[in-house]
Amino acid sequence: MSIPPDEDDLHAYVDGRLDDETRKSLERAFAQDPGKAARAQRWLRDARNLRAELDDLPLPPANPALDPAAIRAGLAARARTRWAIAASMVLCLGLGTMGGWQARGWRGGVDASLRAAPMSDAIAAYRLMVVDRSAHIDFTASSVGELQAWLARSVGPGARLPDLASAGFHPVGGRLFATEGGAAAMVLYEDAAKRTLSFYLRPPEMPRQRLPAGKRTDGGLLARYGTLHGLLYAVVGPVESLDENAVAHALDEQT
Repeated sequence: MSIPPDEDDLHAYVDGRLDDETRKSLERAFAQDPGKAARAQRWLRDARNLRAELDDLPLPPANPALDPAAIRAGLAARARTRWAIAASMVLCLGLGTMGGWQARGWRGGVDASLRAAPMSDAIAAYRLMVVDRSAHIDFTASSVGELQAWLARSVGPGARLPDLASAGFHPVGGRLFATEGGAAAMVLYEDAAKRTLSFYLRPPEMPRQRLPAGKRTDGGLLARYGTLHGLLYAVVGPVESLDENAVAHALDEQT
């Protein structure tokens, strides 16, 4: 306790946080300072009145969100989300760079090795979302029409979702990516067996640039690609799924 007692000492006295020896010492000091003694008594009276009023109030219901364990878990989840966003941004830039180098390969007079691997960004995005599951769908829709509107709004009015219902595949949601040519979108399709195909669409690197229709395999994945309404597309999935006659026929009819 400070000598003479200050307001911190008075607060500790009113709150009952002083040990017996310190409390008695403070009360002896009050005898020498009637003003502080009167202030302490007023504070004691106010504290008693406040406690009496609060005693009649029901306790609020327990809030699980205020549990220290829940708070720590929330902080950890937010940290993981920030890391995931940062990683996604880095990956998107990387995919955009790959797309830019690919686009150079579609022009005449360049290295054939660049032309030999079209739409590598679509295959990389499929691995990211379906194989590794390190990125997730960020747009879901209640109808195919709503998903189609999102695709056209995100990539351009020429964007069209392929109808793979005849092959048993239906769109379930999409995610945006960034490329040097502009926004790219990937829409995931699933069938009743939970097999997954992706439809990846992006603008060309150069205006009016076309990618001849074709297909290629890469590590167990098959990509069928080409140009659709001025946009470059690729449908990616496991070889055994995408090479099925029903899927191939549905794609050939629309592209």
